[in-house]
Amino acid sequence: MPKPSDLLQGTLDLLILKTIWQEPLHGWGIARKIQVLSGEVLSVGQGSLYPALHRLEQQGWITATWKDSDLGRPAKLYALTKEGKKQLERELQSWKRLSSAVELLIENA
Repeated sequence: MPKPSDLLQGTLDLLILKTIWQEPLHGWGIARKIQVLSGEVLSVGQGSLYPALHRLEQQGWITATWKDSDLGRPAKLYALTKEGKKQLERELQSWKRLSSAVELLIENA
C-alpha cells in the first residue's frame, strides 16, 4: 500500500482549499480535518503543509490572520479569498477529469 504522502502528490492544494472553504482553520486543524474526513487514510505532515500554505497565500488564494485560540495563545487561521474560491472550482474540475480518466482506464484495461 502506498504511503499517505504518495497519495497526496499533486492534490495537496485541492485538499487544503476544500478543507477551508467553509471556515478558517489553523494549520493543525487543516491537517487533522484532512485525516479525519479521509477515514484516517490521508495525512499531511508539517513539512508539506506549511510550505503549501505559504505558497497558496503568496498566490492570493488564501489569507492568514492571527487570532486568539482556545488554548490561550494566538493561532494563525487560514481562509479562502474570492480568488481562492475560483481556484478551488478549477482544482475540482481538474480532479474530476483526472479521476474519470483513471476510472475509465481501470475499467477498460
